[in-house]
Amino acid sequence: MMRIAMISEHASPLAWLGGADSGGQNVYVGQIAKHLAARGHRVDVFTRRDNADLPEQMACGRGVRVVHVPAGPPAPIRKEDLLPYMDEFSQFVRDFCDRQAEYDVVHANFFMSAMVASDMRRSCGVPYVVTFHALGRVRRLHQGAADEFPAERLQIEEAVVAEADRIIAECPQDVADLVEHYGADSKKLTMIPCGFDPEEFWPLPRARARQLLEWNPKEPVILQLGRMVKRKGVETVIRALAHLRDEHGLRARLAVVGGESRDADPAKTPEIARLQSICRELRVTDQVTFVGSRGRGELRTYYSAADIFVTTPWYEPFGITPLEAMACGLPVVGSNVGGIKMTVADGETGYLVPPRDPAALADRLAMLLKHPRLREQFGAAGRRRVNLLFTWERVAAAVENVYAEVAHPALREVHT
Repeated sequence: MMRIAMISEHASPLAWLGGADSGGQNVYVGQIAKHLAARGHRVDVFTRRDNADLPEQMACGRGVRVVHVPAGPPAPIRKEDLLPYMDEFSQFVRDFCDRQAEYDVVHANFFMSAMVASDMRRSCGVPYVVTFHALGRVRRLHQGAADEFPAERLQIEEAVVAEADRIIAECPQDVADLVEHYGADSKKLTMIPCGFDPEEFWPLPRARARQLLEWNPKEPVILQLGRMVKRKGVETVIRALAHLRDEHGLRARLAVVGGESRDADPAKTPEIARLQSICRELRVTDQVTFVGSRGRGELRTYYSAADIFVTTPWYEPFGITPLEAMACGLPVVGSNVGGIKMTVADGETGYLVPPRDPAALADRLAMLLKHPRLREQFGAAGRRRVNLLFTWERVAAAVENVYAEVAHPALREVHT
């Protein structure tokens, strides 16, 4: 049994998902903690306290404790603005360790969490593993001046890459980016993908799912689900709807799940307001439904109610939603980037298309909309694929092996 500290400064496993700063990292941290606890370990997750009503500690299932760290005001703060509060975060974690717990290994998630882990390594001698989830240099390549993280991020990431005991990369592209842009030592890199939980996602009959959502039982539906930020490429999907109409003579509904509130309020989610303007420009407003954010327990119904799942980000460190969609029996059309080009088998479980290419996306959507049998075949193949390769149980076992190697080198042979 290991005592494990997981640091995730802005992404709590308890957070409501779908907003600008809540998505895959929250799921990753929560699921790995849960499955490591099921394997007999004790896990503490340290995340920033962003609400004055949150207690210092909360049980999050058997063997998992979430510790809310007082760092900065107890209110939401954009992750781009959190760096000034990380010394305070780090000091609390060190004091907490002195008072309550000693750890065998620390798992940092994101570059600011790695600063805390690095501090623990220096002060307490605890080895640490890091999963970056996104890299500053890659972000700047794609977003340029729109990237609002402080310039220090790049130097911090360089130091972490050099110092960390092990780096978990989430896909082959992540490995290549770490080596190319940060000079990472390949011997310190271990590639472990993200996953899905078979107890959370499996197909519900489409007719039943649509009945629950009060959707038209016969209208073709394309689903996009995730964080509402520009780089996720929802604009590409909306523009593809216009191409479907104008070039292919096809009509479908696009359901967009995500946002800062349940009611899809454009005042609360500026990206929704921007996308609504594009819908008006292209005359597809009557074909697009902005659903708003939904809880984890509701997502299976949305996946199951759709005919096709689409995810077309500009870049993607991994991307968990394609796995969840495939687990629910959906064909997936995704950008040929990052983890998506690893999880979606082109021509077998769906299609890969260039990012920011509405015409190419429309061509593939047209193929699937015209051929229901092909959708069924891709959906069945996708479900087989994710259950074989991408369960959180499988992921947690691989992560456990990495922990054992850095915390107890003598146990390496046992865990391999």
